[in-house]
Order: sequence, then structure tokens, then C-alpha cells
Amino acid sequence: MARTDNDTWEITESVGATALGVASARAAETESDNPLIQDPFARVFLDAAGDGVWNWHGGPDLPPELVEAEPELPLQREAMVSYMASRTKFFDSFFLTATNSGIRQAVILAAGLDARSWRLPWPDGVTVYELDQHRVLDFKLATLAERGARPAANRVEVAVDLRQDWPKALLEAGFDPSQPSVWSAEGLMPYLPAAAQDLLFERIDALTAPGSRVAVEALGPTFLDEEIRSKRRERMERVRTLAAKVDPQREIPRTEELFYFEEREPVGEWYARHGWHVTVTPAAELMADFGRAAAPAVKDMVPGNEFVFAQRG
Repeated sequence: MARTDNDTWEITESVGATALGVASARAAETESDNPLIQDPFARVFLDAAGDGVWNWHGGPDLPPELVEAEPELPLQREAMVSYMASRTKFFDSFFLTATNSGIRQAVILAAGLDARSWRLPWPDGVTVYELDQHRVLDFKLATLAERGARPAANRVEVAVDLRQDWPKALLEAGFDPSQPSVWSAEGLMPYLPAAAQDLLFERIDALTAPGSRVAVEALGPTFLDEEIRSKRRERMERVRTLAAKVDPQREIPRTEELFYFEEREPVGEWYARHGWHVTVTPAAELMADFGRAAAPAVKDMVPGNEFVFAQRG
């Protein structure tokens, strides 16, 4: 599952499978007793993809053998669902606030399987540009079209790898850099090398007019902490070994193999250095604000990311 230059994937493979895992968490939150978000399409994607390890969050109760060996596992799963719900709420609110203030161009980088173009109440006249690999976009559109779902905004697909010349593809799709725009980079940073992250932000900076806004799920200060990483690896290896005995057909992937563990400038500092007005909210604070704080026993298993809001003056 290790990464290579210009690698690609099916929706059930590599980075694609992680999009299904996030959809599983959104489905679980949507179907809970007191949901923070509403994503009726998340379960649709899971049903279309079929059974797989991506159903970890949205499936039935965990096997009792796993819970007996790892009693904190249900709390860990609950915490990850809460994290994904809080993340989704943050970006949903970000887009709606920006477009309700008059911005009419929205750009979703690495759009994955979040059906924002379909499920959010976009104001009239908004165009949403979704950028991702073509196999991901094809799966999303075909799955929702088959069920008669229609986008709630003018949705424009831009099938491109973000490691390639995506600004050219975006401009050719009709994006107007002279007008304000609103951008998201959600669930993306660990899958980019440090140099690619800088290039991504440089390109956004070059394409944005005054008044534009950007929101980023950024890597936090603990991303490279070897002690924390080691603890998570050890716990995950125990779970992988047990899960293989319970269900040999369902192997839990080593997601860390998809990440680039490299030193990089904090996202908030990058945007502030380039003249943007910046607010940074740690993930734990965001979750607490939404009433979704992780249980103390598993708080170290929740991503220590930061949510960056930047606005161009």
C-alpha cells in the first residue's frame, strides 16, 4: 500500500479506500440519535462499494473477541466518528457562511466522497468545482445519478491529480481568478509530501482574489511525534492481528503507509506569512465546541490536527 510517484487507485484501494472509511464515519453520525451533521449519501456510497474494512465505523457492533482483547476499541471508534463529524460540520459551515456572504465560486480540493454539492443548501448562482482523481469522481457521480440525486449547485468536475497541473485544468473548467472564491483542503495534507503542500498553497495564493477564503485540515504539532506514532502503531497492530483471526477475509490496512512524514511549515504560519488573516483551531477544541470531545482514555488516538481558516484582505 506504500505510495509511489503519480500513483492512482480505485475507490476500494489505497487512498480511495480511506474516502470510504470517512463516508462510513459520516454514515454512523448521520444515523445516530443526536447527529451533528446530515449526510444521507454516505450510506449510499458504502452500499455501492460493498462490504469491506471501510465499514468499520458504520457497521454493526464490533466482534466481541476484539472488544474483549481491546476494551477501549468502542470508545476509539466513537471518538473517530465524532472527529469526522466535527470536521464535516466545520467545512459545511465554512462553505455556507462564505457563499451566503456573496462568494459564488467554491473549490473542493480532493473532493473524495463527501457529497457537499448535493447535500448543502447552496445559495443561487454558486458554482462548485470538485477536484479529484477521475476514478473517485466517476464513482461518486455514477452512484448518485443511479439513485436520481441531483446537485444543489452548479457542479463542475475537474478530474485531475493534485500533484499535476491542476490550476490549468481548473481555469479551463471555467474558474475565474479575478473573482472571490472559497476553497477547502480536507483530509488531504498527510497524503502530500511537504514540497507538494507548499506548491498547493502557492497555487491557491496565485488564483485567489481579495475577499477569498481558504479552510484547511492541517497537520498538527504531534504529527511527527515518534512516541505518539509508536503507541498508535502498537495498538493498531494488536487490532490487526486479532481482526485477522476473527475474519481472515477482512484485512485492516496500515493507513500510515499512505502518509508522508516530513517536516513542513505549519499551515497557519504559511498563510499569515503571505498576508492572509488567519484563525487556527486545534481539533480537540473544535470537537469540544461541538459537544463531541473524545473520552480521556482514547483522546491520544484522535488526530491532533488543526483547522485553519484564512481570509485574503
